[in-house]
Amino acid sequence: MKADETRAMVRERYAQTVRSFGQSGGCCGPTESANELPVVNYSSCCGGERADATAKAAGYSDADLTAVPEGANLGLGCGNPQAIASLKPGETVLDLGSGAGFDCFLAARQVGPTGQVIGVDMTPDMLSRARQNAANGGYANVDFRLGEIEHLPVADQSVDVIISNCVINLSPEKPQVFREAFRVLKPGGRLAVSDMVTSGPLPPEIQQDLALYAGCIAGAATVADLKAMLADAGFEQIRVEPKDSRQLIEAWGADTKLEDMIFSANIQAVRPQ
Repeated sequence: MKADETRAMVRERYAQTVRSFGQSGGCCGPTESANELPVVNYSSCCGGERADATAKAAGYSDADLTAVPEGANLGLGCGNPQAIASLKPGETVLDLGSGAGFDCFLAARQVGPTGQVIGVDMTPDMLSRARQNAANGGYANVDFRLGEIEHLPVADQSVDVIISNCVINLSPEKPQVFREAFRVLKPGGRLAVSDMVTSGPLPPEIQQDLALYAGCIAGAATVADLKAMLADAGFEQIRVEPKDSRQLIEAWGADTKLEDMIFSANIQAVRPQ
């Protein structure tokens, strides 16, 4: 598919996810109707308990889950970027693919009232949920914006830290994502991302599976390719650290055969001064 077609497919699947969240029955896995698309990330969409289980497998604590408004955690992450971002009071944080706002709200607590958190998401349904969650939780220092991570609605050199959780793998134009990240970061700004990576090229049948692409698997890049893209964008101090992801993949309900092919990773880089 062309890049715009891929984005449209991902947008529709994630819109279905947020619409289906919390429903009992029928929201998990591929549907039979030709008019519906499979909901992403398998069983995590079916309610709070499963979303919480997925978040815990990705590295969040019980305290994290209770600190955010109800409905902010949709169980769509593959790691915890907060754990590697080293956020400080007063910083400006940008979340690429902010979804219902889970990571934004956690970041807002860390940067405090003198800081700011910007969430960018291309799915209007997600944005509506995130804004409602922000209103419910009284988050005055969080701003959610509609936009694509390849074309960020953010000013040059205005952000201290960029976080993202299992979103960049969904982009059909990953080098452009990193160029945009570099553009909006201040000199010395940090990138702290959780995402899926592969140790080598995935088999063609996996790469061409649309459900696996929307499920954060088929679009994952190799560790070597990610490092090259970050370096080409201008980043330094690049680290890509894969983790044991068996518990996470099991929580997703994905095929356990994928455990040896794909991993969650902590991805860090710095824009030079």
